[in-house]
Amino acid sequence: MRTPFGSTRSDGGRTAPVAMVLGSCISLQLGAACAAQLFPLIGPTPSTLLRMAVAAVVLLALTRPRARSLTRQQWRAVVLLGLALAAMNGFFYASIARIPLGTAVTVEFLGPLALAALTSRRARDFAWVALALGGVVLLGLTGHGPGTSSLDPVGVIFALVAGGFWAAYILANARVGAQAPGLGGLALATAVGALLLLPLGGLGAAQALAQPGLLLLIAGTGVLASVIPYSLELSALRRLGPGAFGVLLSLEPAVAALAGWLLLSQGMHLLGIVAIALVVTASAGSTLTRAPLRTTEPPALVTTPPNHHKE
Repeated sequence: MRTPFGSTRSDGGRTAPVAMVLGSCISLQLGAACAAQLFPLIGPTPSTLLRMAVAAVVLLALTRPRARSLTRQQWRAVVLLGLALAAMNGFFYASIARIPLGTAVTVEFLGPLALAALTSRRARDFAWVALALGGVVLLGLTGHGPGTSSLDPVGVIFALVAGGFWAAYILANARVGAQAPGLGGLALATAVGALLLLPLGGLGAAQALAQPGLLLLIAGTGVLASVIPYSLELSALRRLGPGAFGVLLSLEPAVAALAGWLLLSQGMHLLGIVAIALVVTASAGSTLTRAPLRTTEPPALVTTPPNHHKE
């Protein structure tokens, strides 16, 4: 039965959330590598707007959420998620326009890591968070590659701000996911985020759309950097709490460093490889020792009228 947010089935399984987060990390960094090629042509903010606009169009077409049926509480959750998405992506793209991709994600990851620490209640969890933090710090300090100049402090600040909004995104996404099944809430939130970015990046985005040679790159950025990862993350959050999800995201700096090396020719020190091993170990350890996963599907707050047909 459809809800105002659309409908999907949430299946259990211990390995499923791990695969979802890993798939999200890979897709997100591939999308970021595509976006990095747009920056010299149209700038970070128009790139962010186009990424979110493409994602909104795709998700809205797939889910067809009934926006008029949403309650005030559901709309509040959607708007907060849209705000977090717009700010997180805007600051992150401004960051990777100034500093290497792997380093930017490493600094940004301090947001989810802090969230994991704040929401943890077990000593074992703190140990995994501490191990991940050590790897993140080591990767951030040494992992941006030999022969590179010192990091742009403005880029680092942008990454830190993006990290704060990343933590807010995790909480807001979990709230939307808890209120109704499906991806419709995410679709509406992505549209809200795109609208919020329109005053800042609308002119540059319009100029980019007038260049046919950029359309494929724009579409690829939107699908790889938003549609696929955000859909997977929402599904993973339905099976994990925000704290466990935040630690599991320690895979992302490692994937970002690898993507920067393979796709953008951004080098990496030997210590950077050691740092990656630390964060992967922390992620694996947290996954193997966490509490049993939740497998129940969240209830919808507003459902289809009784006479509506099933889909």
